[in-house]
Amino acid sequence: MIRPDPPVLTSNGVAVPFDDRLFVPMRDSTSLLEDPAALRAAFDRDGYLLLRGLLDAELVTELRADYFGRFDPVLLAPGTGPAEGRFSGTQPADLPDYGTEGHPAHDFVRSTRFDGFTRLPVLRRLAEVLLAGPVELVPRRIVRHFDRATGRASRAHVDYDYMDHGTDRLVTEWIPLGDCPIECGGLIYLAGSHRLPRTALHPLRRYTDRPDDPRPVSNDLARTARALGGRWCWTDYRAGDLVVHSPHTVHASLDNRSDLIRLSADIRYRRQDETLDHRWTQPWSADDGF
Repeated sequence: MIRPDPPVLTSNGVAVPFDDRLFVPMRDSTSLLEDPAALRAAFDRDGYLLLRGLLDAELVTELRADYFGRFDPVLLAPGTGPAEGRFSGTQPADLPDYGTEGHPAHDFVRSTRFDGFTRLPVLRRLAEVLLAGPVELVPRRIVRHFDRATGRASRAHVDYDYMDHGTDRLVTEWIPLGDCPIECGGLIYLAGSHRLPRTALHPLRRYTDRPDDPRPVSNDLARTARALGGRWCWTDYRAGDLVVHSPHTVHASLDNRSDLIRLSADIRYRRQDETLDHRWTQPWSADDGF
């Protein structure tokens, strides 16, 4: 069965035509999991790895239920539960700013359940293969949720611009906590961008909705792809899938156009013998300035 194209794609409100000039399906590297050398070669080639079903889908769903169970039920569509995470169209009253103290996301990243999930041996082993040695989990671990009323998405960026006071010998593991079709606003990756010099990104920073922040590349994803000569790699994610990417790979997300709330976690591992950016040594808070 051919998947129908989504009717509209935008990122931070800026239209992104969904065609083969700007988009290409992500390469699936799941079959390489038992071949460390091949897995590293694919990572070096693409700057990311899409790994299907690496995690137990039931465990992921339980984590999703834990997160949305922390909210006033008014957030969720009538007749649905926290594990589904379907948006009602109504935000809870008096909810603190996202990810700040008192908001469920702030407490969730400090919970025993989330801590245990991020320390799953399979996640560490993957990082050890790609970094070719012992690794340490970066303490600042992030959870994000976007519903169709949010009106924002992750701008095109590279992780290293947010943590460049330390080593770049690290990897990010991006985990959708539940199914995340393209309409839900999952991450997309600019093909070949991890090989670009950092200076190649600078001209695009004039096309931004955040002129006082030098870290994002741009909120205009179509312009970014055309200027840098790549296409956005996309997929429909399922619970249990994971993407691991280089700190130098340009990536972004799309606006959520669905009733399904996008929930995801970002965790990072660094080589144990490398110095970590000191700003990433504390638990995440959305107002910590970076």
